[in-house]
Amino acid sequence: MSRTSLLDQEVARAMSAVSAAAKKGLGDPFLAELVMIRASQINHCAFCLDMHLRIARENGESEDRLHLLNAWEEAEDLYTERERAALALTEAVTVLTDGFVPDEVYEQAAKHFDEAGLAHLIALITAINSWNRLMVSRRIPPGGYQP
Repeated sequence: MSRTSLLDQEVARAMSAVSAAAKKGLGDPFLAELVMIRASQINHCAFCLDMHLRIARENGESEDRLHLLNAWEEAEDLYTERERAALALTEAVTVLTDGFVPDEVYEQAAKHFDEAGLAHLIALITAINSWNRLMVSRRIPPGGYQP
């Protein structure tokens, strides 16, 4: 298996800054972690899953919500309408195989987030997808996250 652990530090700092700004602008650390975990599940990024599951647990997220996140649509009692809208948008942005984000998904998210909140949510989804791709393409294994 071929892989590299090399990541230019300037790129890493820039990506970290984007992630931090998006997370701060969203203003909901619990939702931010759910979004990052869900995107990482879809992208099969073990490193990011390990990291964001640890952060979510450290922040007090419930095990039930973490265990059932992969089936959030069926576990509707565990997630608020706002969270469900954010998770649907996360999936739509993460899997762009059909082109655009469906209008109904975007409109549902817009009902729960003001313009700035929606912009930060989309930036966070974009940032975690970029991180997932950086980690998966370099085959970075889980367990290396240090707070």
